[in-house]
Amino acid sequence: MSIDLFAPLFIYILWVGLLYLFLTIVRAPVIWGDKSAEQNSFSEIEPRVSANLSNQFEWPVLFFAVCVILLARPEFYQVYQLWLAWVFVVGRMLHSIVQVFTTNLRLRGSVFNINFLAVLGMWGLLAIRVLGA
Repeated sequence: MSIDLFAPLFIYILWVGLLYLFLTIVRAPVIWGDKSAEQNSFSEIEPRVSANLSNQFEWPVLFFAVCVILLARPEFYQVYQLWLAWVFVVGRMLHSIVQVFTTNLRLRGSVFNINFLAVLGMWGLLAIRVLGA
């Protein structure tokens, strides 16, 4: 049932909230005027956390859109879309970890491709249902 899509959608929203909290923590030394902040352990990852948070509002917008459509129109829902939604959410979490804690662009691109294909799959299944209806 399409309401099952609410779980991965909600977990993803919580993940983005955690990223905001993490960004606040890594920026705290600079914000609070710590003179040694430029040399602290967070100064290296702060730009990557910020960039990753910005990434959460690019491709994922299409994930949000397909989930909203499927929640509003349950007749178009297929259980495969739920599986793909979970693949997307777990993939986005992995993408964040890779982007923030490594500089491995090849690995980051591979993880992104998983997310990309999961959302395309969700949209493809929706298109087949809508156009076939």
